[in-house]
Amino acid sequence: MSEKSSSSGSDEDVDPESGQPVELGGVLSKWTNYIHGWQDRWVVLKNNTLSYYKSEDEREYGCRGSLCLSKAVITPHEFDECRFDISVNDSVWYLRAEDPEQRLQWIESIELHKAESGYGSETSLRRHGSMLSLTSAASALSATSTSSFKGHRLREKLAEMETFRDILCRQVDTLQKYFDSCADAVSKDEFLRDREEEEDEEDFPTTTRPDGECNHNNNGSKEKLFSPASPKAMNGIDFKGEAITFKATTAGILSTLSHCIELMVKREDSWQKRLDKELEKRRRVEDAYKSAMNELKKKSHYGGPDYEEGPNSLINEDEFFDAVEAALDRQDKIEEQCQSEKVRIPRLTPVPPGDAYSTIGTHRYATKVEEMVQNHMTYSLQDMGGDANWQLVIEEGEMKVYRREVEENGIVLDPLKATHAVKGVTGHEVCHYFWDTAVRLDWETTIENFNVVETLSDNAVIVYQTHKRVWPASQRDVLYLSAIRKILATNENDPDTWLVCNFSVDHDNAAPTNRCVRAKINVAMICQTLVSPPEGDKEISRDNILCKITYVANVNPGGWAPASVLRAVAKREYPKFLKRFTSYVQEKTAGKPILF
Repeated sequence: MSEKSSSSGSDEDVDPESGQPVELGGVLSKWTNYIHGWQDRWVVLKNNTLSYYKSEDEREYGCRGSLCLSKAVITPHEFDECRFDISVNDSVWYLRAEDPEQRLQWIESIELHKAESGYGSETSLRRHGSMLSLTSAASALSATSTSSFKGHRLREKLAEMETFRDILCRQVDTLQKYFDSCADAVSKDEFLRDREEEEDEEDFPTTTRPDGECNHNNNGSKEKLFSPASPKAMNGIDFKGEAITFKATTAGILSTLSHCIELMVKREDSWQKRLDKELEKRRRVEDAYKSAMNELKKKSHYGGPDYEEGPNSLINEDEFFDAVEAALDRQDKIEEQCQSEKVRIPRLTPVPPGDAYSTIGTHRYATKVEEMVQNHMTYSLQDMGGDANWQLVIEEGEMKVYRREVEENGIVLDPLKATHAVKGVTGHEVCHYFWDTAVRLDWETTIENFNVVETLSDNAVIVYQTHKRVWPASQRDVLYLSAIRKILATNENDPDTWLVCNFSVDHDNAAPTNRCVRAKINVAMICQTLVSPPEGDKEISRDNILCKITYVANVNPGGWAPASVLRAVAKREYPKFLKRFTSYVQEKTAGKPILF
């Protein structure tokens, strides 16, 4: 991966001249489709845009796709430490880095570009969020204030409150005038009394009142008496009546307030019920929306990496089985069309004499090959009668298929064993066509491509082959050594045995990749030829020969495919394979000299 900085999120990740994040480029695995799976692509992060190219050398030809990161959502995968997804609306990119550190570096760089774009930054979100909150609050308050005072009875009570307020204000004004008048009268009375006392102190005469009477104080002095101010006489105000009216008005206000509170409580209960109903409607709509979006997302991205085989696959076991079965049916139809249109090209492959296959090779795997051959001769040819571990799963004419259920760490490792009898062909011919890579694609329909990695000898090769993808299962590849041998009979009355054994090996030129799941195999095709004597002096023809076939397969598929699916596929495909292969051998040998 190429970049101008070593740590994302630091000042070094920003160009000092432009103030923008630096460009980042490197190789990431991108999920293409369910057929080709993960593919390496050159990915470039620049100017808030993520683009990808088929390779670094093809950048000059233009990108194959790009995403604007302004509104992108970056999601690190929950289980895969190297994977992260980038989604913009309905477009989703599934990406995988080489290791978790590289994934973290990409995510931080993408987030930095996204933040500098002006969208999604903390300050921007805070600003827009605050404005939204204020607007929402104002709208809610306005709506509440308007709706809370609706209703005919409540308006009547409020009108009464206004009337009581006017009455109360007039009463307060009247009482204030009364109190002001009283205060003026008292002040005037005190002023006159003080003035009279001053006059008495000057000459100490007996003061004669207007009615001719004198008033003497305790000192023997005379004081002129003034008439007290009469409240009733002032402006003609009835204080008692005003007080009673004031009391009644305040009582009316309290009563009206009580009615208003009661109406508001009822109104509140009514609005609360309506609010609860609206909230329930909203909840149902949101649930329906989420369900619809999930279904839409599932349909839009069905076939993505989250639905392929794996421990955390989003597809359940029944859906997995249905998808595999549908894919196999499509492959069968395609193969039928191809077979009807295909004209077989005769291949003249030289067949070494039988003695060449009976010798033990001298290559580096010779000892291992001999060990595998002896094991198959000892155990694979044993009769299964009385062995309760073997279950007969299919019986079609001369063909019988047995299975023994074995699981290891949750992976199905069921050994399969099939017996068959085919007329008109020999064991040598059957094993030759099974082993010969030149005709492999003529009868093997499950292989996508294969090549011979190394030729060890005339009867042993190392082969690498990839099998056709059956979605949602992961694509499988196999690296195995294939050897053909002729085992001479120890008893002259017994037929010779031909055997092809294929078993997994390792090779530097075919290391495992992330694109395929490496399966392990140990397979053997064991054949014996039975000849019935011809009538009279006739020569032996193909009508007089019968080939007894024993086919054993021990396969570790790897991966996370459900056990029920693996067993169902094996039960379906193995009989089809045997019938297809033996029919091919009969077709190839018809009318040709017998090869014993």
